[in-house]
Amino acid sequence: MQRDKFGKISTLLAVLVTLALSSAPLPTTVHAAGPDPRFGVVEAYAAPAAATALGAGWTRVTFEWNRIQPHGPDEWNVVPISDGVLASELAAGRQVVGLLITTPGWATDVGIGPGVPQGLYLPPDDPNNRWAVFVRTIAARYAGRIDHWTIWNEPEIPIGSPDMTWGGSIEDFVQLLRVAYTVARETNPNAVIHLPAITHWHNEHWFGQFLDTLVAGPHAAANNYYFDVATLHLYHEPEKIYDITVHYYRLMHNRGIYKPFWIAETNGYLSRISEEEQAFFIIQAFSLEIAAGAARIAVYKMTDTQTDQAADPEPFGLVRMDGGRRLAFTAYQVATNYLAGFRSGQWDRRDEISVVTIDRGTQTTTVAWARTPEPQTAILAARTTRALLVDPWGTSRYIYPDHGYYFVNLPGANCAQGCQVGGAPYMLIEDASPGAQTAPQAASPTPP
Repeated sequence: MQRDKFGKISTLLAVLVTLALSSAPLPTTVHAAGPDPRFGVVEAYAAPAAATALGAGWTRVTFEWNRIQPHGPDEWNVVPISDGVLASELAAGRQVVGLLITTPGWATDVGIGPGVPQGLYLPPDDPNNRWAVFVRTIAARYAGRIDHWTIWNEPEIPIGSPDMTWGGSIEDFVQLLRVAYTVARETNPNAVIHLPAITHWHNEHWFGQFLDTLVAGPHAAANNYYFDVATLHLYHEPEKIYDITVHYYRLMHNRGIYKPFWIAETNGYLSRISEEEQAFFIIQAFSLEIAAGAARIAVYKMTDTQTDQAADPEPFGLVRMDGGRRLAFTAYQVATNYLAGFRSGQWDRRDEISVVTIDRGTQTTTVAWARTPEPQTAILAARTTRALLVDPWGTSRYIYPDHGYYFVNLPGANCAQGCQVGGAPYMLIEDASPGAQTAPQAASPTPP
């Protein structure tokens, strides 16, 4: 009887321990191996400790030519980042990408248009080719510390817009790119040249016209089309971000160009959605951007600054000016923890719910959320006998399949303004590859 009593107690304790373990939240921390370099944040150096806690693996620094050499070619101001701060970023494991932009007045060819440097069509070794001299100098100065260079920013924004950065033609811009690629590669053979980021919405036809002009050059193909990485800035609606990214890949592939796209800026507008929905955006956008083929992703941006007040008007920072963290900060940590090591992604369902499957080698992360105001249930074919279910805030518990399926309840989306962001996304992590699926999908997926 005594043995029976203790046996029952032992069994009860075992059950309680199992339940406690299965519902215990896992900490939202950076993997011991360090951050996945494919997830980044713009201007990490503005809040470096927070960037490390965030788990950002790369960042962008904007080098404005007009601030480095405001009055003439003999100046060189070390802005916006000191050598010490740059060393700290690299020591923290963050790759730094430089962005070159904004021709100073003294170097501008006013006969062509704002932003166009003097001597742009002169040979790259001609000292009167102001752009070539600047690129050569900065590429040499930072070689080995900054090897990735983005050439300009959002050149498709039309003249007259307050955000306009380029007043020349597409032909002029192709020449700007040719010079930068040639000079940077000659100066630093490890240089990686990025196209300027395109927003799409300012001019939906610009990128196609740019590619047509680029490939028409007689030496373009022999020179790698003068770039290594294409770049997009895409905001606010995760599903449109997926569609646009796929479309832009198609534009390149139709012209025989096969280069990766980086999403160098993404975020949700807080003037249109709540902070909670901004957090949902981060997880949904990251998973869909992976499914669309994005090679790298970065959130704009690390922290609020005084000048951001006029931007949206709400600042985009994951960290507020007072140091407080927005909900999207936690969502970023959760997303990068459970999407790290991704190999590819697939958008499997696009009906009442979204289901995105992320291949992480020996693990599969399935991300699901409701696309309607009504709550939904995702019925997911099981690959394993147990899976970790994680909510947007990192709270996790183990769940078990029922007759070969996991059942995940999904809260409805806020559709007061058209379901711009889906409902709370849940992540299901299985210790198996996507090909290990043991049961058919429970519903016929609607192809994206």
